[in-house]
Parts: sequence; structure tokens; C-alpha cells
Amino acid sequence: MEKTWATSAALATSAAPAAPAASGRGGTVSGADLHLDLSGPGGVRAALVRALRDAVRSGRLAPGTRLPSSRSLAGDLGMARNTVADAYGELVAEGWLTARQGSGTRVAQAPAVRPTAPARSGSAARSGSPARSASAGGPVRPPARPLHDLRTGTADISSFPRTAWAAAARRALTAAPNEAFGYGDVRGRVELRTALAEYLARARGVRTDPERIVVCAGFMQGLALLGGVLRRRGTRAVAVESYGFWEHHDVFTRAGLRQAPIPVDGRGADVTGLDERRDVGAVLLTPAHQFPTGVPLHPDRRTAVAEWAGRTGGLIVEDDYDGEFRYDGRQVGALQGLAPDRVVYCGTTSKSLTPALRLSWMVLPEDVAAEVVRAKSTGEWRTGTLEQLTLAEFITSGAYDRHVRSMRLRYRRRRDRLVAALAEHAPHIRVTGIAAGLHVVLELPPGTEQSTLQAAHWQGLALEGLSRYRHSAAPALPPGGPDGVIVAYGTPADHTFPGVLEALLRSLPPAG
Repeated sequence: MEKTWATSAALATSAAPAAPAASGRGGTVSGADLHLDLSGPGGVRAALVRALRDAVRSGRLAPGTRLPSSRSLAGDLGMARNTVADAYGELVAEGWLTARQGSGTRVAQAPAVRPTAPARSGSAARSGSPARSASAGGPVRPPARPLHDLRTGTADISSFPRTAWAAAARRALTAAPNEAFGYGDVRGRVELRTALAEYLARARGVRTDPERIVVCAGFMQGLALLGGVLRRRGTRAVAVESYGFWEHHDVFTRAGLRQAPIPVDGRGADVTGLDERRDVGAVLLTPAHQFPTGVPLHPDRRTAVAEWAGRTGGLIVEDDYDGEFRYDGRQVGALQGLAPDRVVYCGTTSKSLTPALRLSWMVLPEDVAAEVVRAKSTGEWRTGTLEQLTLAEFITSGAYDRHVRSMRLRYRRRRDRLVAALAEHAPHIRVTGIAAGLHVVLELPPGTEQSTLQAAHWQGLALEGLSRYRHSAAPALPPGGPDGVIVAYGTPADHTFPGVLEALLRSLPPAG
């Protein structure tokens, strides 16, 4: 006997106006009854995924149709809420559905046809040839654009604490003096600089005072200001890690500074060769969590680079891009605490809150601070005051600490799920950089980086290869560099993460 279910849950759709309801209250009902066939092989979750997919494929669920919440549909179908949430997550990962905070789960405007999982040897998908769908019988094309972005550079922006931020904004605006609405100090609002000095000392071990903090509109702006100051000081070259963010290198190039790549290994950046580079006047490092390899700078190398700076008068630019998120073992404090007169400490809200705030800060040695302030006074370098006042209130009220602790727990859970899934289904793939941050590196068999990126593309995932971040002038060992992909597990929303994991596992090369 065929087993079917029907639900009367309202499915709000943008395709047609709501019809008046036959209600004594005179309200309206938007949506339609949904009939799901849960027969066939597999468990309840597989049946639900198959039924929803067929409903979309056949056109019974039109693009833009809003599905019931997982709680509502679970109640109608008499199954666990997690079962429905997992089914939604898988269909989002495949491109049949979309999920956005405040908009719910909807049928995608142009559902992607899911390719068959790549075979474990010699599959068409691995070779780059068009795959074929067993169900459709024709060529399968990847989604026009990624369904899930696992590239680095952001965090889970759906988790931005809107309510707490709005409350902080109201309090900050109510308490702000009239002069706060003028042009103000180019260093930034004193309220924020004071809050940052206290927070950074407490949470990151930074030694400073508000007078040596300059607030910028993002890390790139601060780096551009600093690059100009270094050039005017007579610096001709900056040492950079052989693996790093190329846009930072471009900023130095535009400032007229050459880059001297230094090797990165299992102990972080190898700074032992700096004394041999007489032209190098500064070094850019990510000591807490090397980007992208995830290796912290070894204590011996921290001491060595601080001594180099003191001995030569060089500057260390410390990019502490995700220092708040450390999960295992002791916290790794800021390098700035070792040599506050030689280190420029850079932080940002891009990972801890959202890139949309465009807020960052530099903690500067006293003499460098004066030069940066002069440079910032010469053009359109100022930073929005209202955001600064709100962030100051957010920090001093304790809301920032609470948010960071909450996100640290959430990201750790995701990391644990990712590591456990790889250990179970792809034990031949080594995972590195897991102790901190919002991404990991998956080490791949030689020669498989590009094919893995292509397979991920077919699965609707945007991934980046490790080679993308290798400096063009850096020597690579082995030749061509190690193969790997970077997985930014902090980016997807929680409800999509199960489906993202499954798509990622389908993309990885086989053992042997």
C-alpha cells in the first residue's frame, strides 16, 4: 500500500495573491495544501528529501514558495524536527531550496540539478567532463553561482546580534554629547579608543592606552595608511609570509614597497633570515593563527622577531584577524605584548561581528602613531562616528564578550562536526589549523587540488585552493606547493551546515 502524507501547513508564495479566508475574523490565508509521497526505500529523512525534491522538480512547488518552518512541518508529518531541518539543509545544499534569516526556507528561483556523486575512480566529474544525471538522463550543469560560500574572509553574518546591537545603538545615541556629531578626532572617538584599550589588554594581552589607538574604516585602510608612513620613513621592502592574503601585498605594492616572502612551516613564519635582508624595514605577520595554514607562531620565533625589530629599528605589523576564536589549549596572546614599541597591532570586527561595520583599529608605537595621525588628517580617511559610539557601548556593556563567547561555542561545534565527518568518511584527508579561527586546511593527495575545486563547484560549493594564497615570489616545497583546500566553516548558517558537509565530502578525492 502506498504511503502518503498530506499537510495543511500554509505555504506563503510570492507567485499569487492570498485568497480571502472563510473566517469569522475576516483574515486571510496565504498558501496551499502540500501533498508529500513518503513511500519508497530508505528512512523517513530520505523519503522526505525525495518527496520535496520531486515536488519542486515537477512544478507542484513553484519558485519562491515559502515552506513551513521545520517545527511546523514536523508536527504535521509526525516526525522529529531535526529530521525536517536536516532534509531542508540537504535540499538547500543541492540548490532546490534557499534559506535566509528573516525570509524562511523557500523554493529556489532556478533550482540546480544535482549531479551524481563523483565515482571513487575515473569518474566523469573528476576528469572535468560533463556529468550525467541518472534521473534526468541528460547532461548535468553545475549551479550558475555557488549555493554555499566556503571561502575565507567573513564569518556567519546571519548570526549578527541585531537586537543587542540596536539596544547598544539607542543607549549610545542617547548618551552622546552634541560634539560627537561633528568631524571629531581623526584617531576615532575617545569612547571607543578607551573601550578598546581596556578590552585588548584584558582579552589579548595588548599593552597600550587610548592615545596610541587609531580607528580605521577596515583593515585595508589601516594598512594603506601604514604603507604610506613606512615609505616616507625610507622603508623599501616589507617581509611577508609566503602564504598570505594577496590583497594585503597589493596595498604595499601601491605604496611603493617591495615584498620579501619568508617561508612558513609547522612553527609558523620562519623569521630567522630577516637579518640577511638589509632592505627590509618591516614584517607583516599573522602570529596567533597564520593565514591560511592556521599555525601559531612558535614562542622562539616570537622572541626572535621581537629581537630583530629592537636590534634593527624595524616594525612588526601584527594582523590579529581572528584572535578571539581559539578552541583548544591555552590562549595565544598578542605578539604586541612582547615589544609594544616595535609592533603595530591590527584588529577588526570583520570576524567577530560583521564586515559591514567597516571598523578596525591599529595600536601603534608612539612615534608611529603621530605619523599615522598626520597621514589620516590629509584626506577622506575618517570613520563613521555612530558605528564607533555603538561599538564602544557594545564593548563596555559586556555585550561584545557575550557575543564572542556564544560564537566561539557555535564555531567550535561546527569545527568538531567537520573534523568528525572527515575522520569517519575521509580519514585519508589530513586536517590542519583546527585549534583556532574560522577555517581549516584539508591536505590533499598531490595533483588533486584543482580537480577537488572543480568537484566542489559541481556540488554548489565555493572553495579556494591553498595555492591561491602562495606568494608568487615564494619558493614552494615541493615544487608547485602542497595541494590543499581551505574550508571556511564559520560562513554557512547553522541550519545549512549538515547539507554543506555532505556536499563537501562528495567533493573530496578518494583514498589511494
